[in-house]
Amino acid sequence: MRSIWNGAISFGLVSIPIKLVNATESHSISFRQIHLADGGRIRYRKVCELDGEEVSGAEIGKGYEEADGSVIPITEEDLAQLPLATARTIEIMSFVPAEEIDPLQMDAAYYLAANGATAAKPYTLLREALKRSRKVAIAKFALRGRERLGMLRVVDDVIAMHGLLWPDEIRVPEGVAPDAEVTVRDAELDLADALMATLGEVELESLHDDYRDAVEAMIAAKAGGAFEPAEATVEPAGGQVIDLMAALEKSVRAAKASRGEAGAAADADSQADADADADAGAGAGAEVTPMRRRSGTGRKTAAAPKAVGGKKSTATSAKKTASAASKKKTATTARSGTAKSGAAKSGTTKSTSTASAKKAAAKKSGTAAGAKKAAAPRKRASA
Repeated sequence: MRSIWNGAISFGLVSIPIKLVNATESHSISFRQIHLADGGRIRYRKVCELDGEEVSGAEIGKGYEEADGSVIPITEEDLAQLPLATARTIEIMSFVPAEEIDPLQMDAAYYLAANGATAAKPYTLLREALKRSRKVAIAKFALRGRERLGMLRVVDDVIAMHGLLWPDEIRVPEGVAPDAEVTVRDAELDLADALMATLGEVELESLHDDYRDAVEAMIAAKAGGAFEPAEATVEPAGGQVIDLMAALEKSVRAAKASRGEAGAAADADSQADADADADAGAGAGAEVTPMRRRSGTGRKTAAAPKAVGGKKSTATSAKKTASAASKKKTATTARSGTAKSGAAKSGTTKSTSTASAKKAAAKKSGTAAGAKKAAAPRKRASA
């Protein structure tokens, strides 16, 4: 890789010769400006506004324009004579934890390469010190005519430097946050947490520029004369009332379905419905459309019959089976009742018959006893 700057890292009294190499590159597709009538290139010519003549790059210098419009010429020699310690040096100022650096300050990234054999030892020393401390180095350096802030950290076995914006270059976000007071319910936060957990992490290497691919495909098709532009569908914007809970639930279901977690998505729907019921009164100020009830675990729902392969649906078969079972149970109960009634009647008849027989036997026994008693005196008299 070609170096864009040569200098040294000033690490206390240690000086490390390094070369600055771009760590990033742009893959965006660039276009030329053309004349629509004939396709001719449109070029920019640098013309002096005083004499109207075109000038070359060798004739162009720098100048500072005053408020009254007058220009003060500034040469490269003037800039080189400035008493700037960081003109050819990356001067480390301090070491801080990486989390103390605001990502808003991040600018361009560079690799710092050891410049020569003598730089290998101090370069490795700084790299290992950064690794062991788990900190980053804050430095100042000059590049392209201005002094900048930098952050040095270790990437694999290389020291990388991120250009940082100066603190006063970060704008205060006044008037950016919503003015209206908005209340977020716990149920909405729970669904947002569920969506974040479902989406999880992603390998950045797996992401790519779909827009660039589409542009390249369009250019290839146009070059081959087979390009047919498709009509773009424009979504109506604004004026829509969004059901935030429903949107979150749908997002969670879609994310889980994409990961093959259909069963878990159904459970999440059931839990989300329960949470929505519990917090129904909490979001009285929110203008959202009511959530549509969905069936979940433990809820009875009448399922519509669905024909599959010419056979009746499971729901219909279950309904008929239940009806037949009910009729069978009724018939069994009726027969059982009739049998019990007949048994009770038979028992009553049998009991009456037994009582009559006992009464007749007692009467007969009484008559026989009377006859025996009457016959006994007559026997003693004859004796």
